Amino acid sequence: MRDEAVGLGNTPQPFTIKDSGKRAEFDGGMVRDIADDKIDYTLITDGPMFKRWAVHLTNGAKKYAKRNWMKAQGDAEMARFKESAFRHFMQWYYGEVDEDHASAVYFNINGYEYVKGAKK
Repeated sequence: MRDEAVGLGNTPQPFTIKDSGKRAEFDGGMVRDIADDKIDYTLITDGPMFKRWAVHLTNGAKKYAKRNWMKAQGDAEMARFKESAFRHFMQWYYGEVDEDHASAVYFNINGYEYVKGAKK
């Protein structure tokens, strides 16, 4: 099924609403496609790391500016992310508590993967 949606600048853009062909009906009468085999992004908020990563990013934004890390674009930046991720992993592994090394590992792996994805 093809429909028209309003895109940027109110220009109609074609899109498709994916449909499994299966339905879930709710008590109020609403009907939706089932959620089976769809990514459940809410699962990443379980445990302490999601908030700690957000705190890490917030502190970095105060020090360098919001999304400064997203300016990374090449092999040198990827190497720095990888080096930092490994250093922070080892500091986390050995129980050092001078920084939140676990969230720094998340940050650096995310930065590396961000640049890697942008290079494709």
